[in-house]
Amino acid sequence: MKKIANTFILSLVLITCLQTTTFALEKPTQDSEELRLQDMLMSFLSPYIGKDLNNYYYPKIFSTFSPAVAPWKIEVIETKRVNGFRGFIFEITFEIEPTDGGHWVPIGKDRMTYEISYGPRVKLINHTHLATYTYPPE
Repeated sequence: MKKIANTFILSLVLITCLQTTTFALEKPTQDSEELRLQDMLMSFLSPYIGKDLNNYYYPKIFSTFSPAVAPWKIEVIETKRVNGFRGFIFEITFEIEPTDGGHWVPIGKDRMTYEISYGPRVKLINHTHLATYTYPPE
């Protein structure tokens, strides 16, 4: 009887974990406190991201335009505190697909990690260019 009870409890825990994981992978369909905070952070970081992407893409990859950043197209991969609990040095890693800015055609894919600290101070720690997309001719 104990085995059946343990199996039943373990099954419930696994089902709950799987449902939580499935919900976490879905894109949000309504506003939330977490989404607002993420959007505020992306609005704050957009000028830094734009400058760093411009240094990478222009004119080395695309010489006719500078890449544009659409803050709603930035996917946060990981955030962490660098200096422990309640420390105010953070790292954020995200993937972004910069666009041409006019028609919002993606031109590539990049993974970037920034360090953000009190001040505010924003510093690019790592930039990995993942892909360059073929830009359609005009």
